Amino acid sequence: MSDRTIGFIGLGIMGAPMAKNLLDAGYDVVGYNRSQEPVDEHVESGGERGDSPQDVAERGDVVITCLPDSPVVEDVLRRDDGVLAGVSAGTVLIDMSTISPTVTEDLAGEVNERGGEMLDAPISGGEEGAIEGSLSIMVGGEESVVENNRELLEVMGETITHCGPSGAGQTTKACNQIVVAAQMVGVSEALVFANQAGADLKSVVDAISGGAAGCWTLDNRAPSMIEGEFDPGFFASYQYKDLRIAMDAGEDFGSPMAQTAVAHELYKAMETTGRGKDDNSGVMQVIEDLAGEEARVE
Repeated sequence: MSDRTIGFIGLGIMGAPMAKNLLDAGYDVVGYNRSQEPVDEHVESGGERGDSPQDVAERGDVVITCLPDSPVVEDVLRRDDGVLAGVSAGTVLIDMSTISPTVTEDLAGEVNERGGEMLDAPISGGEEGAIEGSLSIMVGGEESVVENNRELLEVMGETITHCGPSGAGQTTKACNQIVVAAQMVGVSEALVFANQAGADLKSVVDAISGGAAGCWTLDNRAPSMIEGEFDPGFFASYQYKDLRIAMDAGEDFGSPMAQTAVAHELYKAMETTGRGKDDNSGVMQVIEDLAGEEARVE
């Protein structure tokens, strides 16, 4: 049983199982969410209810945020009853959202002004990783703060990597999402092509998974993709948001983003065709739209 109280803000698809893992590890966890049903479920699992982000920050030694995007993180921190209003000397804020690196740097400065410390610690691994506590966590911030909280992070993740100063975790996550999107689009194109050519889709997946093309998407998503199952482990709308962050950062740093630009447009199409709440592997449906035929098994 830890003697530290954890505040957890954002009990969604990823946040809820992460908070549950902390409870199971013996931490006291005060939970807050904009909608109340996830908070009720958190309380049923043994957690405590937070009345506001400020309340959570005042009660927590460490405050974890797991939120959709930069504007939401900024609002939750800066509003009148926000996290910053409850931060005091010694408070550690760990933002596990995926947001802009420059926004992260600004918020870290505001936390520091109030005597607290901030880590940006975006995550990868999907809902499965959140449930199993096997996430990859990319951390930016002071190394001493990372080490002081490594045991806590290891409850939620299997791979904890300190990537550099504030903002470095978010930069690393942008790199991660560039590669994830490339996998999703590449696998989608391959499966639609195989279908158009009359190949057996299950055999194609089995064959290429064991060779140089083997990747996470083939192992964890392709079997459901060819069955037309796109229940969300990670929303396509979040993938689109992450690619916007990557594209903006590429512009700021003058980095070529040719492949990412194509993926960005395909995920934009997911949004405009009403598929943003599908899993990010659902980008296959956009490729199918272009082909005029679905790639499915019986």
